[in-house]
Amino acid sequence: MRIDGVRRATVMVAAFGTFLAALSACGAAGRGHGSPAPGGRAGRSGSAGHAPHGIQNVGARLQRRIPADSRQVVAVYGDDKDSADSTVVLYTKRGAVWQRMRSWPAHNGKKGWTTDHREGDRRSPVGVFTLSDAGGVLRDPGARLPYTQTPSFAAPRSWAKSHWHDFDYVIAIDYNRVKGSPPNDPTRPEGEAKGGSIWLHMDHGSGTSGCVSMSRAAMEYLLRSLDPDRHPVVVMGDRADLMR
Repeated sequence: MRIDGVRRATVMVAAFGTFLAALSACGAAGRGHGSPAPGGRAGRSGSAGHAPHGIQNVGARLQRRIPADSRQVVAVYGDDKDSADSTVVLYTKRGAVWQRMRSWPAHNGKKGWTTDHREGDRRSPVGVFTLSDAGGVLRDPGARLPYTQTPSFAAPRSWAKSHWHDFDYVIAIDYNRVKGSPPNDPTRPEGEAKGGSIWLHMDHGSGTSGCVSMSRAAMEYLLRSLDPDRHPVVVMGDRADLMR
């Protein structure tokens, strides 16, 4: 269920006091981020492809976790278990066929991936998660998901300048959060130890503290494409874990 503007505003005020702590999942300055990704990595797809038997390079274990009514999948293919480099691919299901729409270079957690994410481990969680809510510092670019605009998304100015625009656009990954609430609602139903505030957000050129980051153009495309009526999910992990 979508939250109306009044309730969203109330949640934002209540959450603001703890928001800076929640941001720790998405990267901060002064933590020795790696170098920008090398050139030559996959960019956006020049032509659509097809995966009639499921999402490409994703094994049966995770394929079974994609809801039957889902018609959009954002697949995040991590280069390696301990790598911060990844590729994001958007798939749309048409009939029984998954069609590859676009792809972009991306970054994930600085230390790579984990099947047991914990607060502060600086790894992105492997799994299948719904995508329900969006927001950011910038005005709604035409998002189909419920979008919350507020300056409280802004990264602290104590962070490196390269990170200041990380949260201009955000899509919440429904890991240890309350669906239907703004992305920066700090509520963590499974407890603080499991971490949270795992988002798709703008890229700063290196690994994150658990989120997945992409270019502004990629984020705008996803915000305008992901449709709650198509029940979008993200399938994410390093390539070896995705294939298991």
